[in-house]
Amino acid sequence: MNSLAASGIVFVCVFGGAIVGFLLRKVLPEDHLNQASRDLVKLGIGTIATMSALVLGLLVSTAKSSYDMQSRELTEMSAKIVLLDRILSHYGPDAKEARADLRNGVARLIETTWPKEGTTRSGRQSLTPGSEFVYDQIQKLVPANDTQRALQNRALNIAVDIGQTRWLMIEQGYSPVSLPLLIVVVFSLTISFASFGLHAPPNGTVLATFFLSALSVSGVMFLILEMYSPLGGFIEVSSAPLRAALGYLGQ
Repeated sequence: MNSLAASGIVFVCVFGGAIVGFLLRKVLPEDHLNQASRDLVKLGIGTIATMSALVLGLLVSTAKSSYDMQSRELTEMSAKIVLLDRILSHYGPDAKEARADLRNGVARLIETTWPKEGTTRSGRQSLTPGSEFVYDQIQKLVPANDTQRALQNRALNIAVDIGQTRWLMIEQGYSPVSLPLLIVVVFSLTISFASFGLHAPPNGTVLATFFLSALSVSGVMFLILEMYSPLGGFIEVSSAPLRAALGYLGQ
C-alpha cells in the first residue's frame, strides 16, 4: 500500500470517528451525557491522547532517523566514488576505461533514481543495477610496479565499500514503518475524535474543525510513510552529492 492510500485510510478512520461521536450523541440516554460522565470520559481520553502523542512522536523520530541515515550514506558513497576516480587517475592511462565506466555508471544511477521531476518510481529497483563491472575492470588491471599494485588494492577496497553502502541502502528500503504501531496510533486517534464528537454540538464550525484536524493527522502520517521511502517517494533524498561527484569524475 502506498503512502497516499494509507494516509487516506487514516483520514477516513479519524474523521469517521468524529462522525460516529455525533451519531452516538443523538442516541445515547441523557444520563450518559451528564457532567459526571463527561468528566470521566475526558479523563480517559486525556490519557489516550497523551499516549497517542508519545507514540506519534516516536514514529516521526524513527522516520526522520531513517531518512537522515540514507542521506548520510548517499553522501558517503558519493565521496568514495570521487576518491576512487582520483586513485584510478594516479594509477595511469591503463585505468582510463575503468574511470569511464565509473562515470557512466554514476550518470546512469542518477538518471534512473532521480528521473524527470514529478515522475514516480521505486528507489530500491533504481539502485539495483550493478556497479560490479567497475570492480571487474579494476581487477583486470595488470600493475607494472609496486606503486600501481598498491593503488589497485586501494581502489578495489573502495569499490567494495561503495558496493556495500549501495546494497545497505537497498536493504534499508525494505524496512517499512511498524504496522502494529501505526494501527495502535490510528485506533487511539479515532477513539479520541469519537469522544470529541460525542461532546461537541453538531454544527458546521465543529464539523469543519474536525475535518481539518483529521486532514492534518493524515498529512503527518503521509510524511512519516514517505520518509521511509527516501529514494522512491515525494520526499526524496537529494541527488546533489552524486551530481557533484559526477562533476569531478574524469578530471
